[in-house]
Amino acid sequence: MKINENFNNLKASYLFRDIAQKVNAYKSANPAANVIRLGIGDVTLPLAGAVVEAMLKATAELGIAQTFRGYDDGGVGYDFLRDAIAGYYAAKGVTLGTDEIVVSDGAKSDLGNILGIFAAGSTALIPDPVYPAYVDTNTMDGNKIVFMNGFADNGFLPMPTDGLTGDIIYLCSPNNPTGAVYTREQLKTWVDYANKIGAVILFDAAYEAFITDETLPRSIFEIDGARTCAIEICSLSKLAGFTGVRAGYTIVPKELERGGASLLALWRRRQTTKFNGVSYITQRGAEAVFSPEGLTQCRANIAYYLENAKIIGGVLDKLGIRYFGGENAPYIWLQAPDNRDSWEYFDYLLNEKNIVGTPGSGFGANGAGYLRLTAFGSRENVLEAVTRLQA
Repeated sequence: MKINENFNNLKASYLFRDIAQKVNAYKSANPAANVIRLGIGDVTLPLAGAVVEAMLKATAELGIAQTFRGYDDGGVGYDFLRDAIAGYYAAKGVTLGTDEIVVSDGAKSDLGNILGIFAAGSTALIPDPVYPAYVDTNTMDGNKIVFMNGFADNGFLPMPTDGLTGDIIYLCSPNNPTGAVYTREQLKTWVDYANKIGAVILFDAAYEAFITDETLPRSIFEIDGARTCAIEICSLSKLAGFTGVRAGYTIVPKELERGGASLLALWRRRQTTKFNGVSYITQRGAEAVFSPEGLTQCRANIAYYLENAKIIGGVLDKLGIRYFGGENAPYIWLQAPDNRDSWEYFDYLLNEKNIVGTPGSGFGANGAGYLRLTAFGSRENVLEAVTRLQA
């Protein structure tokens, strides 16, 4: 038996594990310290009431023979949930077939698993800085990675350049970690480019619900031509606070083909072979997210987090600290003062201010000198954190 040698090319541990170890070590040495965590992108508000009610009802149904449910239909999601997701997209002006929607346990799983339908050794174009799972999953599969540079000068939104070529293109909008959002014109450029070279865009829309500017696209399928070159991957973790519940979905259009094969058929085949589906209880809760009551309640939570981001951004403005994001995204991407290194500034905030952020260098070489703060804390903690920053 031989191991997958590609794992030897990974960093020793995952970014957020390193952060957790540092924070835990500090807490052990300073048990009385009130550490405010604005690092990991985990939500803090409870699930919407409509979601909880739906999940309780579904739980009761499983205790009755007449309403008991086992496996869902092929592991791709119950019709009731896929219909609800299609309705959600219809409100954005995007028409989807329910069979183009495949339900999963979250975007992170799908972003890694979907590489299984592409040839080994493919070339992946990945933004820098960006969510580290993109890099790690391609490294595990032995794919070639070409980084697309995001800088302050281009708003951390890389665009196609002469000589750039690849098989898979990762786009994350709103971006994690920078909070930057592509315009319709920019996404149209990417769609035209992908169609021209025959590449496939993996569009990570996990944070689409935070876009409040109606001129900005919330789905790649709002762009003409996307159905022949793009796959959209989304999660309910941020839209509905499902970080501890786990549900998401991937959209693969029927028109998307490569090598004479339907990518939708390949993805459904992969999922029905290696995944038994999301629990009935979870899927009923997810269905409730897309109900009028559920969306109203979830959007109230999103507004709460965006207000947190506004509070943080307002203080950074007063302090003269340059930052990106915070308007149509839950992340604030700030430039470390005094030209400090990312980890140096992380250590300073942890040890001197008892605030936890995420070092920008953990998201790629172009994140050096930056730090990500999240707006997912409680209002009390956010207000306390900005008071400490001002001091």
